[in-house]
Amino acid sequence: MTTISVPIPANQVRFIDRMVKQGVGSNKADVVRRALAKFEEDQAVEAVMQSMRELKQGKVLRGDLRKLLRDLD
Repeated sequence: MTTISVPIPANQVRFIDRMVKQGVGSNKADVVRRALAKFEEDQAVEAVMQSMRELKQGKVLRGDLRKLLRDLD
């Protein structure tokens, strides 16, 4: 695991401390890791939702995915 140093405003430090006290994470680092995992999950969900919106708008890719993948190699 890699450690990074990121300046965090006082209000976010207080929030992280509250989350530790509430048992959301076992320590500050755990709370931040959980927040990043949630953000990553939210981004994946948003990508799926965007794809669904594009499908409804008729923006559909057509073709042979296997051929496309071969062409990319």
